[in-house]
Amino acid sequence: MVLKMLDAAVTAFLSPKYYPHVVIGAVLTYALYMYAQGRKTTRERDLHGRTVLVTGAFTPIGLTLLDALAKRGAHIIALSPDPVDTGPSNVLVPLLRSTHNNELIYAEHCDLRSPASIRAFVASLVKTENQRIDAVVFAHEYAPMDSIFGTKARPRAAVDKERREASAATFLLITLLLPLLLVAPVERDIRLITLINPFYAAAAGRFAVPAPTARRPAPLLFAEGRRALRSAVLMRHLQRVLDALPSGGQVPRTDALAQTVTVISGKKQRSNIVAVSVSPGVNRSDVVAPLLGADFSRGVTSWRGLVIYILFNPLLRLFTKSAASSLETVLHALFLPTPFKLFQATAVESEDASTPAPARRAQAEVLKPGALYAECSVIPLHVPPASPPPAPDGAPEAKLDEPDDGELGGVALGTAVWEEFERELKKWEAEEKQAGGRREKQEGSRGGTNTPPTVDEDVPTVDEGPRGE
Repeated sequence: MVLKMLDAAVTAFLSPKYYPHVVIGAVLTYALYMYAQGRKTTRERDLHGRTVLVTGAFTPIGLTLLDALAKRGAHIIALSPDPVDTGPSNVLVPLLRSTHNNELIYAEHCDLRSPASIRAFVASLVKTENQRIDAVVFAHEYAPMDSIFGTKARPRAAVDKERREASAATFLLITLLLPLLLVAPVERDIRLITLINPFYAAAAGRFAVPAPTARRPAPLLFAEGRRALRSAVLMRHLQRVLDALPSGGQVPRTDALAQTVTVISGKKQRSNIVAVSVSPGVNRSDVVAPLLGADFSRGVTSWRGLVIYILFNPLLRLFTKSAASSLETVLHALFLPTPFKLFQATAVESEDASTPAPARRAQAEVLKPGALYAECSVIPLHVPPASPPPAPDGAPEAKLDEPDDGELGGVALGTAVWEEFERELKKWEAEEKQAGGRREKQEGSRGGTNTPPTVDEDVPTVDEGPRGE
């Protein structure tokens, strides 16, 4: 009876001669949807006993990442800009623990908008008994910082400042964590993964350091793309710095560790720390909503953009990625084996002639240090190289130990980006110090006190970290 009623209703609105068209349209729509969601990783990894530090953990893609890591048994440290006893983490962390039966999920307060808060967090981390870190995922820079409609409450100068500070927070956190990571056992597989927005290609052809001055502000997509590409160049140069460190404490001893560690090639990777950048693609909740100003959680609000986001939501669900789909490339970078450490069984299987060639290639796939990943594969992006700085008068020209790889602008551009990050970080810390001094004067004039947070003096400053030569 129900089927007859359904058939009568469908026939009343649609003639049977159009049934093939409807079926073909539905198949094409589903195929388009699957294509828009991107590739899925074919890798899997048991994360029990691994500690993963996540910034931007309470954004849509950050929460999806926490869920994926918790399901695989990882020990998670999620950084929250809000107090952990009153913010979203107070509800979400217990929920993740109970859902996945994983008690090793913790939220720590670290406001990435404040250098003092970042230093205080690292100081507290250094004082803990368990200082193990196997991976750091920087997810706080993925979302755009401004809307295409713009708002009068957020002038362009303030947005640019927010972009610089978000990138400087990544740089400061890396340099403060490196001394802790470098003293870890050499057989430990450590990964630094930064998430960048998908507009990096918009700035590839005109990328330069420092940014060229212009009379008009740079378009939104170009400004966001430049920020993303600069982060990718930074991670590539960071890998060069790590590979250039003395190999005595980095390369495993093949005699004592021959049963567990295999050094595939010293030319591919010389450090057990791998730094890569990942572009998760166009995510409707982390990219499209902030671009339209439909994301109230980030303070980018536009009623016009919100109406457009609601009206076109069905199309956005068809042509853009969900948080789960955009996470696939991030998981791919976490799951792939590195050239530094590869199981003997995988190598034996890849050499088996009876295994089909595609399967052998899949087994032999390793994470490329310093690379830019998108859609679960390496993106060979061409970035114009920078001219090397002139040598001082009478000084011989500097010569590299090995030829410049030329990837993502080469060594000269990577060094220029590194030094630009250092200048911006020093400026950011000076501004915070001045703002703190003004607050102290105001509090003093009112009879109050404003004691700055104490920071362990043993935590290295950015000047003590590794630097590109």
